[in-house]
Amino acid sequence: MADQRFTYMMLGRLQSDCDYFLGFGNRAEKHLWAGNVVGQIKEMKKLYNELEIKPEWLTLEQINDYEKEMTTQRTLAITTNHPMS
Repeated sequence: MADQRFTYMMLGRLQSDCDYFLGFGNRAEKHLWAGNVVGQIKEMKKLYNELEIKPEWLTLEQINDYEKEMTTQRTLAITTNHPMS
């Protein structure tokens, strides 16, 4: 087995970027290593598939969940106390 420490570390970094993007990062792609959601998820899947021993802290299903959540636009319901509404 080749030394895959860098692959594990990079996958962890990409996962952290996704968590930040979905939280305090306000869904801004500038906070993603790849610079965009599509590239980020593509790189995560590539790295995951390269690993001979899969990490316990991240599954392919979770990566797919990140993809769904990150590509879904969120809309805000705005309510006002305007007398005409």
